[in-house]
Amino acid sequence: MGRFLRAAMVLLCLASCGGGGNYSAPRQLDDACAIIRERPQYLRAMERTERRWGIPVHVQMATIYQESKFIGNARTPFSYALGVIPMGRQSTAYGYSQALNATWEEYQASAGGRRAQRDDIEDATDFMGWYMDESARSLGISKDDAEAQYLAYHEGRTGYANESYLGKPWLVDVAAAVGARSEMYRGQLAYCR
Repeated sequence: MGRFLRAAMVLLCLASCGGGGNYSAPRQLDDACAIIRERPQYLRAMERTERRWGIPVHVQMATIYQESKFIGNARTPFSYALGVIPMGRQSTAYGYSQALNATWEEYQASAGGRRAQRDDIEDATDFMGWYMDESARSLGISKDDAEAQYLAYHEGRTGYANESYLGKPWLVDVAAAVGARSEMYRGQLAYCR
């Protein structure tokens, strides 16, 4: 029995050491410099996305903050029937970017590759860059305009073109907050790089 116990202990130890990415949020979400000090891989991923797609780091950071608070395996909450019977999640949004299944599959087919994962910061930022670059080209939204980019990201490009957000005052407020956070991050990043 001693051999079996040793093997089980080794297996348990290895399982606790491995096991995927760090999906918790950084500690200081209001400080861009603290975020990149704690998670330097985030900055590397966002700079790569900025080089490839032209979407500034501060715009990516503000959008990720709004979508997932930098939690890699974030999901939408469950919806309930009669307040107690779980009916599934509110949408298929998942990961840092909260990309929906269909949009993620479109990204994989056109730019990301089959192995891209929504809970991988490099893939998530590349997805955002791909999506926002297309919004810039098809809708004329500046790549630096976090507020308008967020509205197109949330509502979809067709929804943005149809101005569906005008019937959602709460969303207009959220987009304004994304724009303000983007400017805050821009100012902070100028001093910590």
